[in-house]
Amino acid sequence: MNNPQAATAAMTAAERRHARNWLKQTGKPAQGWSRLAILAGFTQGLLVIAQCWLIAHLLHAIAIDHAGLPALARPFALLLVIFAGRAVMAWGYEAAGMRAALTVKTSLRDRLYGHLQALGPGLATRRHSGALATALIEQVEALEGYFARYQPQAMLAGLIPLACLVAVFPVDWVAGSILLFCAPLVPLFMALVGMKAADASQDQFRVLARMGGYFLDRLQGLTTLRLFGRAEAELGTIREISDEFRRRTMAVLRLAFLSSAVLEFFASLSIALVAVYVGFSLLGTIQLNIGQPRMVLSAGLFVLLLAPEFYLPLRRLAAHYHDRAAALAAAQELSALLDIPAPALTGIAPLPAPQKISIEFSAVRVAYKGGRRPALEGLSFTVSPGETLALVGASGAGKSTALSLLMGFAEASSGTVTVNSVPLGELDIADLRRHTAWIGQRAHLFHGTIADNIRLGRPDADEAALRRAAADAHVLDFAADLPLGLDTPVGERGTGLSGGQIQRVALARAFLKNAPLLLMDEPTSGLDADSEALVLAAIRRLKAGRTVIIATHSPAVMAVCDRVLEIADGRAREAA
Repeated sequence: MNNPQAATAAMTAAERRHARNWLKQTGKPAQGWSRLAILAGFTQGLLVIAQCWLIAHLLHAIAIDHAGLPALARPFALLLVIFAGRAVMAWGYEAAGMRAALTVKTSLRDRLYGHLQALGPGLATRRHSGALATALIEQVEALEGYFARYQPQAMLAGLIPLACLVAVFPVDWVAGSILLFCAPLVPLFMALVGMKAADASQDQFRVLARMGGYFLDRLQGLTTLRLFGRAEAELGTIREISDEFRRRTMAVLRLAFLSSAVLEFFASLSIALVAVYVGFSLLGTIQLNIGQPRMVLSAGLFVLLLAPEFYLPLRRLAAHYHDRAAALAAAQELSALLDIPAPALTGIAPLPAPQKISIEFSAVRVAYKGGRRPALEGLSFTVSPGETLALVGASGAGKSTALSLLMGFAEASSGTVTVNSVPLGELDIADLRRHTAWIGQRAHLFHGTIADNIRLGRPDADEAALRRAAADAHVLDFAADLPLGLDTPVGERGTGLSGGQIQRVALARAFLKNAPLLLMDEPTSGLDADSEALVLAAIRRLKAGRTVIIATHSPAVMAVCDRVLEIADGRAREAA
């Protein structure tokens, strides 16, 4: 498929370096577990060296010295202890690595969810929800292999071969030199293959994000697609995108197996050279280690047994090298998401006199990055405690931006917004949100019961308060006809309820929260006349004693407001 958004350029050196640095910073919470995994793996490597030495001497004692069972009892017992120690260290290596990965994933998801919360719902207009879900699930999971396996193994791939060389050189410097000469060739060619694998993994994640967003769009619009007879055509498109993702996944796997093949070739070549050298040395055909006595069986067996173990850490590193490629690709996407600037609201002052809310906008200007014109330009107005204000104007005039400023999801480029005479930047935004209720034009209900969704406004509310809020919002009017009443399950986004019923559940949530500041964005949008009348009746009750700002186009909603303010060209004026 020719899609410029799906096609991705290779990662530059700067991008790769940035991704590595980001992974290093992200892994700091799990450094203790990573070090424990490395320690367990290195201890296992030392035990392997001891095991090879012990087996070589046992075979020498049996074949050359003709030692009896009493003389071999202690070496055999020690060998069993080494086997048990290796098993314990192998378990410790795996357990510590997985715990490191779990720590990183948990910490990273906390950062991501906190950042998304700080960015607010405006992010949905810039990033597709399917791509965000892919980042939070698939791309975070892609880091598991890197921190659980690749990162510790990268250290062990240097430490264990070095320990093997330290053990081999005193026994036979020629065999040690062969291993030392061949060893650098393996990581060199692995790196060359790995850079290409990282680019392929990045392509794979981009296509996965696109596929997730596309599939979510079509799933949400499935009813419309069926009505217009486009379901089968869209199914074919999804099949094509899935096949594209399959091809890119196989490309990543081909490169991963290629790195393993390169390693196996050089490792086998090196082991073969060592085996040939040891064989001819034992036969006395060649004598290259001048200055040392002739090689004996125990020394030859020790070198031969240790040669495969010398390359084993590198083999394991190659097996996990695709984890590094996947992590680099995921790191680029995740770091880009975390780099999106959030509003700089770092105030700590609690909201004074929260039961009476007054708001003042003074020459407020908001300009989004990349916008051709400011969303707001010199907006000034005041709202007194207990007043209901309607913000009206054409779509894109800045009504929703004004509400986003009050919720802390946008930041003014200049000018000030004050709440109870305190600048918004000085307030504890979490405290302000606790005293604010929000109702959007498409209220979101979650999978659960109607009562569960109402209780989001105040989770500790008792049954009596819940039913009062449901009655005030006219939820009981339709819930009484349902088999389980307020305990009736609803699907994600309120599946099973009409648009008007969903809005009434959102109003019940606001009734239950009983916040002194109420913000609403097009609360009657898309509702039929009967549903609108019920929602307006609930709004009349809900606004009593509260400071309310409603962004709306509806004359019926304007009629329930005390004042109407028209926003045009980023400025406000009193409507006639």
